Amino acid sequence: MNSSANKASTEKTKQQLESVFVSPMRSYTLTALDYYDQMFSAQLDAFRAYSDMAIAQARTWLDVKDADSFKKAMDSQQKTASEFMERVKGDTEKVTSISKSFAEESQQQVEETTKKAVETAKQ
Repeated sequence: MNSSANKASTEKTKQQLESVFVSPMRSYTLTALDYYDQMFSAQLDAFRAYSDMAIAQARTWLDVKDADSFKKAMDSQQKTASEFMERVKGDTEKVTSISKSFAEESQQQVEETTKKAVETAKQ
């Protein structure tokens, strides 16, 4: 009888540990991995776009041979600068949104974990 009581106690402790620590940590880890994946993808996408702009602009300047092509290069430079600023604005908004979502999900998980811990402690 003592052995079955020990097994029951061990099982209860195992379930509490799973509920209070392991499951929330696993959930947070998945949320964090998703966040890092989204951030890396956003940064990689931005890097590619900025690189493409820079290379295109360099090619434009390599084609300068006279006053007319110089004027076209200057116009292209202004257009690229404007596109770049819009891109930076969009990328900043995207990163802010990803970070805000991560913070909200993390806060929700902390609240749920705290609630579970309190309920478990009452048992």
